Amino acid sequence: MSTTQKNILFNLIKSLTKSEKRQFKLYVNRLGGNTNAKFITLFNLMDKMTVYDESIILSKSSIAKNQLSNLKANLYKQILTSLRLNPQHQTYPVQIREQLDYATILYNKGLYQQSLKILEKAKSMALELEENYMTYEIIEFEKIIESQYITRSLNSRADDLAVEAKDISIQNVLASKLSNLSLQLYSFWLRNGYAKNEDDYLLARNYFYYHLPTFEQEDLGFREKLYLYMSQLWHSFIVQDFTGSYKYATKWVELFKEHPKMMETNPVYFLKGLNYLLESLYYLRYYSKYEEYYNYLCTFEGNDDILSNDNTRGLFFIYSRYARINLKFLNGNFIGGIELIPEIEKEFEAYRGRIDEHHFMVFYYKFACMHFGVDNYERCIYYMEKIIDHKELGLREDLLCYARVLKLISLYEIGADEVYSFTRSTYRFLIQMNDLHEVQREIISFIRGDFYPTELHSKFKMLHGKLKALEDHPYEKRSFLYLDIISWLESKIEVRPILAVIQDKARDLK
Repeated sequence: MSTTQKNILFNLIKSLTKSEKRQFKLYVNRLGGNTNAKFITLFNLMDKMTVYDESIILSKSSIAKNQLSNLKANLYKQILTSLRLNPQHQTYPVQIREQLDYATILYNKGLYQQSLKILEKAKSMALELEENYMTYEIIEFEKIIESQYITRSLNSRADDLAVEAKDISIQNVLASKLSNLSLQLYSFWLRNGYAKNEDDYLLARNYFYYHLPTFEQEDLGFREKLYLYMSQLWHSFIVQDFTGSYKYATKWVELFKEHPKMMETNPVYFLKGLNYLLESLYYLRYYSKYEEYYNYLCTFEGNDDILSNDNTRGLFFIYSRYARINLKFLNGNFIGGIELIPEIEKEFEAYRGRIDEHHFMVFYYKFACMHFGVDNYERCIYYMEKIIDHKELGLREDLLCYARVLKLISLYEIGADEVYSFTRSTYRFLIQMNDLHEVQREIISFIRGDFYPTELHSKFKMLHGKLKALEDHPYEKRSFLYLDIISWLESKIEVRPILAVIQDKARDLK
């Protein structure tokens, strides 16, 4: 069993806030018999631990080893029950589910009219929030009651329920097809990054259009539009159509502005939409719009309606910190960006275990690029090695590839002895990953080159000319999203710091 699987209870306990712990203890002590229960002893011991250690539990309590498994399962269930009762976690979907539970209890007691009354209330709430899957479940429950009990409701009650069920079913099928399409495209993007060649491009395009269901625009509700815009966004990202991704990310965010209540019921999707809108603007180098939406994102700092739980607070941390760093890249304020790094790294500890490692690796790549921009190559290498040495990073292989390329250039800059061996290993790695492209090939060829110092300036100009010609190539331009190699070469040719070159370009952004 993996360490993560063993420690799910420990991780849950460590995620609890002070108020949640207090409520849990009030909940389990509501009956005097629980005061000295062994699962409470287990909770108190695990709460005090910094690292899970089973031997401490066995040595400091009367809990026997053969009891531990059942006690942990019971404690886990009790904590979840306590959290479910916490007003902080009473989201609208949870409230609807709660009404369904009440209706089921009343139905089992034979109180059909009371059950139907609660179901009607739950259905109204579900319809208002476009929770169509739950709406369908409620209607099916209503049909069960109506088929077993003469409620003396309207004569057309059976027909009404049948029509409602049919309409919701059609809506759910459309939503399911669109959400499946969105998920598959997102999975492709996470695994492979941007389209590397014509085959990738055709695969993404054909998959998108083949699986895009037919529909009438007026038939789309909030969720169907959301999944549609998400699918269009992922497709645009994969094929590197950043104007398209900006268009659909804007539609995504505007959809929530048109339905402000959905920001509270679906805060994850709202925050994601804002993040991808900012990312699209960053790739388009649209500084004024980027700053506008960055400031809009910042208005949600401390907003308890949107950031109502650990999940949304974690996402806001990721997206807001990404946005802050990218803003420094856009305006060329690398010094200010580097000053942010210790603060962000300190914040990491609060989110370990709640944020997947991929996000931390993206942060490290951005940190490395910041240091590269101020000629601090040793520190750049330090962060690149955190990515390269991370053996379990299964997603976004392109991040691994460009981490190696950036480290290679940094080794070249400091004249490290390992530059030649690392060049060979990087070449082999890119071949193995099927990710060796013309930009990378030219960089590796330049670093492997054997020429006199007096030729260096002309070699830089030659490499600059070759790469400049690839800057707008459909499948080569992605290299420049990860590494501003053009500015690095221009700094060498003009014999001035790369930061000065980048800041000059920043002044021309719209």
